[in-house]
Amino acid sequence: MDFKELWFQATPWRDYLRPGMEAYDLWRGNFERAVVPEWAIEAFRQTRLRRLLVLAADWCSDAANTVPLLARLAELLEGVELRILERDQFPRVMEQYLTNGSRSVPIAISLDEEWRELSDWGPRPVALQAWMLANKANVPTPRRYAYARKWYASDKGETALRELLDGVAARTPTRSPSRR
Repeated sequence: MDFKELWFQATPWRDYLRPGMEAYDLWRGNFERAVVPEWAIEAFRQTRLRRLLVLAADWCSDAANTVPLLARLAELLEGVELRILERDQFPRVMEQYLTNGSRSVPIAISLDEEWRELSDWGPRPVALQAWMLANKANVPTPRRYAYARKWYASDKGETALRELLDGVAARTPTRSPSRR
């Protein structure tokens, strides 16, 4: 995959977050409230991360709960940028990052300065993904998504940051355990 080419086709965060989005208020609110802990800033500074290329969809609540935090992280790390590929406009890329055969987003692809993939993460933190899958058959969709919203609100992005860091800090490219 030519990540450099994809990068220049992707939308910078400042252009992605716009009033015409389906869930603009949620995305904007999550970005305004996003706080990246100092431990995460210091830890990511020690890695080779230079770019986060994120597959997302503006209607996706998981993306709305995670991508704004990743955008804030990139904003706080000197020399790190985040850009977004709209899932449905890049099916060839999405096919490389399926979750149990599904086109679930967000998927954050971590790249170094040479455009090499360090890791990928998504679509949810491992514990939340496990709960969602375990309860898919017996908990109605609205209740599952209400649970997810509460989970994200209480976690404040800590788990996603730790899981992303684990992948980025590894010496070899890793796949997110929530998608295996």
